[in-house]
Amino acid sequence: MSGAANRPGFYYRALDDGLFESSINAQGAWSPHEQHMAPVSGLMMRSIERCNPRPELQLARVSFDILGMIPAGLFQISTRVIRPGRTIELVEAEMVAEGRTAITARAWRLADNETSSVAGLEEAPMPGVEECEPYDGMAIWPGGFIETLEFRAAPGHRPGRARMWLRSNCDMVEGEDPSDLVRLTGMVDAANGIATRVLPGPGSWVFPNVDLQLHFHRMPTGGWLGLDTRVTFGATGVGLTTSVLHDETGPFGRSEQILTLRKS
Repeated sequence: MSGAANRPGFYYRALDDGLFESSINAQGAWSPHEQHMAPVSGLMMRSIERCNPRPELQLARVSFDILGMIPAGLFQISTRVIRPGRTIELVEAEMVAEGRTAITARAWRLADNETSSVAGLEEAPMPGVEECEPYDGMAIWPGGFIETLEFRAAPGHRPGRARMWLRSNCDMVEGEDPSDLVRLTGMVDAANGIATRVLPGPGSWVFPNVDLQLHFHRMPTGGWLGLDTRVTFGATGVGLTTSVLHDETGPFGRSEQILTLRKS
């Protein structure tokens, strides 16, 4: 792996219409030959944003299904509207690498209506970034992606429970300034590693997620992502990582990751 000083300042290079190449910064934690789901989900969000954009609709949910290892290197992303509508629309994105589909995503767009008179929020805000301490515990995870992130942890961090702020020092695509939604989406999948119930490593347990579900009640802003995360391991090989998503103004949605839990 290259030293940090020699790394590019981006996760992906755009080569052609829908064709991309990953950099070392997108490297995953479970294998040196795969991509981390976090940055590629941000890149797919970029493609969803650009697919038939309609300002009268807002993104409300994105469901990513991970169909196997996400190979590093060259890959293609294609998008299409599969359920057009005046007030509800469904967009589909597909990532193809090494001749097979690696990830599919479906995104619901809903009408942008004035509902401030009945708006309400139940999730408690996290301690702010300035109230949290720098955190180096993520060094237990290998891979280039984790090394691109800055972490700050709130008090009470323990196995299965964490409140953590994350910030990336990389652009999603070389030469582009990403939207806040793309930037923050590109870190959410790290939630599965911030409150592990067991430490990863040889002879321990592996618990990769097979999906990433995102629900938004508003669009996020800024560069810091807050994860208020709980991790559950069931007794029959299935786990669940659940996070309330925050930006610096408060909660903006939730994420869910279903895990396959097994001995390494």
